[in-house]
Amino acid sequence: MKNKLILAAIASACATSAFAQSSVTLYGLIDEGFDYTNNVGGSHVYEMASGYAQGSRWGLKGSEDLGGGLKAIFQIESGFNVNTGKLAQGGLGFGRQAYVGIESERYGTVTFGRQYDSVVDYLAQTTANGNWGGYLFSHPFDNDNTDNTFRVNNTVKYASPDLAGFQFGGAYSFSNSTGFANNRQLSVGVQYTYGGLLVAAAYLNADNPGATSGGAIAGSSSTIAADANFQSKRLRVFGAGVNYTVGAATVGFVYTHTDLSNPTANVAYLSALESIEPTSGALAGGTLTRLKYQNFELNGKYQFTSAFFVGAQYVYTLGNYDATTGSVRPKIHSVGLMADYNLSKRTDVYVQGAFQMIAGDTTGSALDQAYVPGAQDLSSSSRQLLVRAAIRHTF
Repeated sequence: MKNKLILAAIASACATSAFAQSSVTLYGLIDEGFDYTNNVGGSHVYEMASGYAQGSRWGLKGSEDLGGGLKAIFQIESGFNVNTGKLAQGGLGFGRQAYVGIESERYGTVTFGRQYDSVVDYLAQTTANGNWGGYLFSHPFDNDNTDNTFRVNNTVKYASPDLAGFQFGGAYSFSNSTGFANNRQLSVGVQYTYGGLLVAAAYLNADNPGATSGGAIAGSSSTIAADANFQSKRLRVFGAGVNYTVGAATVGFVYTHTDLSNPTANVAYLSALESIEPTSGALAGGTLTRLKYQNFELNGKYQFTSAFFVGAQYVYTLGNYDATTGSVRPKIHSVGLMADYNLSKRTDVYVQGAFQMIAGDTTGSALDQAYVPGAQDLSSSSRQLLVRAAIRHTF
């Protein structure tokens, strides 16, 4: 009897140990609020809207200890609209993330599936929109993807361990088509942290983004909306940013450069694939051959108490639009403000506002009309304001 009790105790201990080496976590976030936009096609809009400071989501993530400092890991994450219950990311079941991989304490992590690119992983955290502000604080049309308008499919990603404050990584996304380069993506990034200092940089190149529905950056199909922010022959993004925290204050500066060759449409923001071809003005009758955006962002946040912060952002975007009939250089000014108060560790309320104004040259196309990311559609003028009050809960 004594031996049986000993064996039972050993078996129980082994089972507990085995269970402790594997874990699966269910998690989620719900962001719901009320928006006012002063100009959508010439009219005021009042609406309930989901997922702005952060996208509403639920997911599962887990790991299994393989021994020798190795773990098998996975994550699947689904976005949704609180108001309608519909799936986000164009109706994908796990449109935010879906990957599996191996993590090594010494050598880093390799993952496979639908993931974030290196601009999102490294550079975005230095921006207001990629850190504390969210959707409304995106650069115009999220042209540099720092607010992860698109994820990258068919992706192999590597992320290094922390090496005395340095971390680096890269991602390659297959086109999954007979045209090997038709809708593929490559990105790399690096960051360095020391005390309150964070410095990061990233580069992304995508060939024919949005050209196919099953490629790296998905274009629209009969059942799935597009991931791509623009369709073009080639998309290149590079940039660098720095954040510095002293006590309760954090300040940051970010520069990003986006280059789109032979753009055909803005598919993520303008309704019904609204044309970006010039129809009047200096570029009338021409065809756009290149869109360039240089984004200069200054941001700051002050943590008044452990439960309350206020943040602000200003972005100056210099556009360079080339067409067969000439070139124009519009200037876009974006301002954002946010205040956030935590009711508990898992629930907070916030108010935020964003204003955009377009000045300088005009293209004679939809690109001349202001658009705050998150608004229902374009303004009828060169200005637009959106104000939001919301509650956010995590679980």
